Amino acid sequence: MSWSLGLDRLPGVVTVRTYRREWLRPDVTAGLALIGLLIPAGMGYATAAGLPAYTGLYATIVPLLAYAIVGPSRVLVLGPDSALAPLIAAAVLPLAAASGDPQRAVALAGVLAVLVGTVLLVAGFLRLGFVTDLLSKPIRIGYLNGIALVVVIGQLPTLLGIDVDADDVLGRIGTVAGEAVTGGIDLLATAVGVGSLAVMVTCRMLRIRIPGVLVAVVGAIALSALLGLGDDIAMVGALPRGLPAPSFGGVGWNDVVTMLGPAVAIALIAFADTAVLSRTFAARRGADVDGSAEMRAMGV
Repeated sequence: MSWSLGLDRLPGVVTVRTYRREWLRPDVTAGLALIGLLIPAGMGYATAAGLPAYTGLYATIVPLLAYAIVGPSRVLVLGPDSALAPLIAAAVLPLAAASGDPQRAVALAGVLAVLVGTVLLVAGFLRLGFVTDLLSKPIRIGYLNGIALVVVIGQLPTLLGIDVDADDVLGRIGTVAGEAVTGGIDLLATAVGVGSLAVMVTCRMLRIRIPGVLVAVVGAIALSALLGLGDDIAMVGALPRGLPAPSFGGVGWNDVVTMLGPAVAIALIAFADTAVLSRTFAARRGADVDGSAEMRAMGV
């Protein structure tokens, strides 16, 4: 009986039991739009974090389902975050590089995710949801702008079709500048990338209701298929069939201890960003969101 009562209190269960038929059409429309946005975004953020692109798909599916059940916000969507990609890369890639096994990065990222979730769960049960109130707006704006610059610089080589071995920001800038001077830029890849950015910016300026990212992705796919660009531009390629089984092979306790610090930092930053959005959306509806409940939901 107590277990049943506990399930009845979950936000997702409450929403389903009180669901209205008139909500279905806009919800389906929003869901389709999000699919178009999250697939390329998730794969792109995974690549920015130094992981295979397909892992971004897995990291998009499960969090959506989990948060839909336990999340206190009725309009917030959780998925891969560009702000966290450089932090994940900084925590995972140095440990993965020591072994030379590309799959080790995936296992390390999985352990890091478990650590972050555990930190958020413990903090949520300790009622520490107030911590975001201690972060001033200038700090958050400065951090987010800094992360934006890191992400942009990190993805410049991919945009220009350049192979870069440097992991630091200055090294990437130097390599890109050198290739630009010597003519090492792939003009076709650059045209597709810049064209996609132009489409997204134009859609936003014209306030087109269809998401610009969706238009750019569909257009780039159609263009690649019609012109046969698969031989000229690096593609994501075929994805592994089915969902992978959880595996933490090759990760030792020393790795876990090393990632504890980054896990706490990622948990704090992820919660700070999400909590602000959750409270903003709730305020628009005249509602309130418990920060600790939000923290526990993110931990799940």
